[in-house]
Amino acid sequence: MATTAPIFFLDVRYVIDLALLIFALVIEGVALVHCLTQRADAFPAIGTLPKGAWLAILGIALLFTLLFWAVSIFGLIGIAAAAIYLLDVRVGLRDLTDGKGFW
Repeated sequence: MATTAPIFFLDVRYVIDLALLIFALVIEGVALVHCLTQRADAFPAIGTLPKGAWLAILGIALLFTLLFWAVSIFGLIGIAAAAIYLLDVRVGLRDLTDGKGFW
């Protein structure tokens, strides 16, 4: 019975890592697509980084998450960058356009 615990542990850890990777890719992908569909002049109007900078940050975050998985420090930084964009910048852009639009 003591020899089956490590095998079960590795299976559970793999499933958790895979679920975290899928979650990170979805969050970062949604943030990147949303950033691509916004007007470039709206970003300085809300007092944030320009659109090109956000595209670079989110693109590099998505690339690092794909390369290093989500459980590395790079993957966690990518999740944080996407969360900052979605929770701060997207809300500002939505308020700027009075909530109208596809997103």
